Amino acid sequence: MANNDEEAVGETIFGRMLTGQEPSRFIYEDEQCVAFDDINPTAPVHFLVIPRKPIRQLADATEEDQLLLGHLLLVGNRIAREQKRMAADGYRVVINSGHNGFQTIYHLHLHFIGGRQLGWPFG
Repeated sequence: MANNDEEAVGETIFGRMLTGQEPSRFIYEDEQCVAFDDINPTAPVHFLVIPRKPIRQLADATEEDQLLLGHLLLVGNRIAREQKRMAADGYRVVINSGHNGFQTIYHLHLHFIGGRQLGWPFG
């Protein structure tokens, strides 16, 4: 089995979730993306938004992904607002890209983290 740095997008747990091969409970889904709670949350509220399009990491995104990337951010914001999942005090959005960015699953994903005061500096 390939390590995470070499794993193809469709072979990741997120790819398997999108194809129904891995059990999942989406809190949101549309034709472009899905969202679900993180299984190892780092704050009281921690969910992920992932594109259905197989993009390994943010560094691999192209100009043609511009609208999709904006859509992912707006979906996360909508989930936070509509479901009152995060306080009006704010939240953090994190995208880990590549090995040095501490990406562990090579399918682009956005972390939306909140529900408490988050520390800084980050990392």
